[in-house]
Amino acid sequence: MPPGIWLAAALIGSFAAGQSASRQAPSYSAASVVNAASNQSGAAAPNTFLTIYGQNLAWTTRGLTGDDIVDDQLPTVLPGTGVRVWVGSQAANIYYVSPQQINILVPANLKPGKREISVQVDSTYGPAIEVTLGNAAPALFQMDATTAIAVHADGSIATQDSPARPGEIVALYATGLGATTPASVYGKIPRAAAPLNDGETFEVRFDGKPVDRSSIFYVGVAPGFAGLYQVNVRLPDDVGANPEIRISASGVASPAGVRIPVRR
Repeated sequence: MPPGIWLAAALIGSFAAGQSASRQAPSYSAASVVNAASNQSGAAAPNTFLTIYGQNLAWTTRGLTGDDIVDDQLPTVLPGTGVRVWVGSQAANIYYVSPQQINILVPANLKPGKREISVQVDSTYGPAIEVTLGNAAPALFQMDATTAIAVHADGSIATQDSPARPGEIVALYATGLGATTPASVYGKIPRAAAPLNDGETFEVRFDGKPVDRSSIFYVGVAPGFAGLYQVNVRLPDDVGANPEIRISASGVASPAGVRIPVRR
């Protein structure tokens, strides 16, 4: 399955209009603002996907479509929704809205530090929630609560029925890995590779053991997808079955307990 298909399924959802919601102010909390890949709160950085859970977040349900993107520029409001999400004074790019959930991309041009996130629906605002943007907030995109997406060279996803093998090169997909060269442009879909600035300290660990740096062939922007990072890594010859995988960027590790399907 190509990365675009699962990314759309994981982050965008299908279009559905006409759902109603009571016209009350949006309601959410710091605990309900989470990293969209890990679903954990308190993990945010510039150019990171976040999910906001709550009530009265929109009057309808709508996902981003190709018609909403003009000249590779992502919208900050999906037409017909009236929903904007502010990160400080800047509007985030929006991928999906519903009465209970919003998916956004934190503006890539923001600097690390404290910011307030607030949801605006037409002229009504929810509470301003303080978040701290770090240099990185790494998290792997997952098929389920414990399984990271790992893609074979033929574009198919590694599963228990089609596992990765020791020595194989797989592609991993993540958000929140930090700054790249060239830099990501606010709201713009990248069309070329851009390696991570802090790539020399980037780590991939299987069952706690770091992979040799020479086995990480690329870490940086995934061309064609704003906010998405790609890691091409060779699995160690001695990797165990279904190992736990963690990545680290700028000294921050992704959450524990995530594995990839591997069979020796």
